[in-house]
Amino acid sequence: MSPKFDLVGLTVKDMKTSLDFYRALGLDIPEVPATEDHVEYKAGGIRLAFDTAQLIQSIDPTWTPPAGGHSIGLAFLCDSPAEVDATYQRLTAKGYEGHKAPFDAFWGQRYATVHDPDGNSVDLFAPLGS
Repeated sequence: MSPKFDLVGLTVKDMKTSLDFYRALGLDIPEVPATEDHVEYKAGGIRLAFDTAQLIQSIDPTWTPPAGGHSIGLAFLCDSPAEVDATYQRLTAKGYEGHKAPFDAFWGQRYATVHDPDGNSVDLFAPLGS
């Protein structure tokens, strides 16, 4: 039997701030106590895990945060190009960093990028003409 892809893990500086961003993005993540060091959200067949830097350092004392850019990129399929624009506007209006405003990409998608509170790239996309 081969291993099966099951989980993407994000290391976060502040659990509440990170979960608030992903809730604003549209994920239905349940409320958890602010003291939680590990939270999981399941979407379809994949889990998204959030772990505080303190938890990661307790497991691996040699771990250090990445430097010089984002450590992971996530991409979210939107229902339409208009939803890409609306989601980007909603997130940036809440103060989240817009990295690349919506544009029509040469590969046939409406595309935009925002940064989550930890600086990770979160891409929003939809096929043009949808």
